[in-house]
Amino acid sequence: MLHNFIKYLLRNQVLLALFLIALFWFIVQIRGIILSIFLSYIIMAAVLPAVTFFQRKKFPKIIAVLIPYLGLLTAVFLLVLPLIPFFTEQIQALFTNFPKFLDRTATNLGLSIDSSEFEQYLTSESGSIGQSAVNVTTQVFGGIFSVITIFVVSFYLLMYHENFKNFLANQFHDGSRTFILHVVDRINEKLGAWLRGEFVLMLFIGTLSWIGLTILGLPYALPLALLAGLLEIIPTLGPIISAIPAVIVAFTISPTMAITVVVLYMLIQALENQLLVPKVMQKAVGLNPVVVILSIMIGAKLMGIAGALLAIPFISFIIVLFNSLEER
Repeated sequence: MLHNFIKYLLRNQVLLALFLIALFWFIVQIRGIILSIFLSYIIMAAVLPAVTFFQRKKFPKIIAVLIPYLGLLTAVFLLVLPLIPFFTEQIQALFTNFPKFLDRTATNLGLSIDSSEFEQYLTSESGSIGQSAVNVTTQVFGGIFSVITIFVVSFYLLMYHENFKNFLANQFHDGSRTFILHVVDRINEKLGAWLRGEFVLMLFIGTLSWIGLTILGLPYALPLALLAGLLEIIPTLGPIISAIPAVIVAFTISPTMAITVVVLYMLIQALENQLLVPKVMQKAVGLNPVVVILSIMIGAKLMGIAGALLAIPFISFIIVLFNSLEER
């Protein structure tokens, strides 16, 4: 069993060092696969409460899994994918005109900047966005095949979740099996609460931002609101980053409009922090802002955009393990 292997390694320090080096090298080589599996596990943890609910209602296992899973896929393909071409068109228009907004804002502030390089970068990015809506939806995960793999793996994790838990627990001695099962349940609860909470927060921020910017009459309200909703997945930094382009666009109208947009974003964040976050994210792991920023930077350095987005659930996973071991 696993604990016997660990005890053997601990008694042989040379073998332990070689094993750790080999394990680190192996993880680096397959980090993309590990990232996909981790994302599949998060999706499984988010859908698991619905599966458990239907099983309690005496639905067969396959039906209990298919109902929420197919519901999720249907929502993605019928509600999200048809809107992607419209969103990409709006974002492309914002990217194309943003250098002009930046120049006007700099002029109004009495600054002199060279936006030619920035304009070339945005033009190339907007062109790549406009090439294919499928690329936009799949580039974070490495392509269509990776997306399909992620959903297939998450489906099988849902189907054989109890088998997986029991297999993992059986690798330890009898006195620890109940503890291992408890740790797995806590991990599922934290990761699932994080993903469900993030979806709710992204929808909340995106919708309120769109309504507020539309009422103010700000150009490109929809792509700016979409940006605010998407960046909500990055704690602490996301709201600040998303507000910058909106303020720049508003400054081309008037300083008063820019101040109004700043106040709008501050009000939305205040509503979120006071009303929504305590309710929606109370089961997710709370992290220090410094830890959040460092985690995002390290994740981005190691695995790019996907690493930055999944840094927070990974740190939450580590914290659950640490707290469980400390209680043990």
